[in-house]
Amino acid sequence: MENQRHILMILTSHDKMEDTDNRTGVWLGEMTDPYYKFIDAGYQVLFASPLGGEPPIDPMSKLTEHVTAANRRFTDDSIAQSQFKDTLSLDNILSSAFDAVFIPGGHGPLWDLSRHPDVSRLLQDFIKEGKPVGAVCHGPAALLALAKDHPDYLVGKKLTAFTNVEEKLVFRNDHIPYQLETKLQELGADFSSALIPFAVHVVQDGNLVTGQNPLSAGPTASKIIEMLEGLNEQNLEL
Repeated sequence: MENQRHILMILTSHDKMEDTDNRTGVWLGEMTDPYYKFIDAGYQVLFASPLGGEPPIDPMSKLTEHVTAANRRFTDDSIAQSQFKDTLSLDNILSSAFDAVFIPGGHGPLWDLSRHPDVSRLLQDFIKEGKPVGAVCHGPAALLALAKDHPDYLVGKKLTAFTNVEEKLVFRNDHIPYQLETKLQELGADFSSALIPFAVHVVQDGNLVTGQNPLSAGPTASKIIEMLEGLNEQNLEL
C-alpha cells in the first residue's frame, strides 16, 4: 500500500531491577494494545531496541490478571512474534522512514532508554520533523535522554507517566534508580495524573502524547492515530 503509515516502536532491552532477583522488561500489554491499534488502522509497525534481537518481557505482565485481549492475540500471531524476536538495533534506524514513534513501558526504560544516544537522536529527529511521539507508563523515561542533549525541551512540557503513588502500590519503589514522576518534574515538566491511581490518563502537548499507565496505552495509541489521520486530511486539502 503506497500511502501506508509506518510506526516505529522502541522497546527496552533491560531486564534487571535493583537490589532484587525480580526481573523487568517490556510490559506486554503496553506493547500489544498499541500494536494492534496501529495494525487494525492499517499501519505497519517496526520493533527496535537498544540491543536488537528479542527484548525481555516483564514476567508480571504475563500473569492472568494483566492479560489483555491484545496479549492473547499476540500469542497467536506468528508474524508479530517473529518481529518481536528479531527487533532491529536502534543504531540502524532513521526517523525519515516512519510517520510516528511509540515507546511502551515496563520498568526497563528507566535504565536503558533514558540514557541511550540513539533514543535522543531519534526523538530529536521526530520532533524536528513534526511527527507524533507517543510514550506510555515508564516509556516517557526516553525523554530523559532527549533532555540530556536539549535541557529546555521538558521545561513547561505537559505530560504524564507512571506516578510515584503507582510505583509504591506495585511495590517496586525500592528497586528502581529513580522515580520517573519526580525526575520529569525536576527537569521542568508540567506533570499531571489521574485522580485515581491506574485510571486512564492521556496528555497531548504539541506532537508529544503521553499515557500514565498500562490502561492508558491503547488510548495513547488512539490519539497518535487521530493525529496522523488529521495530518493526512490536511495534506489532502492542500
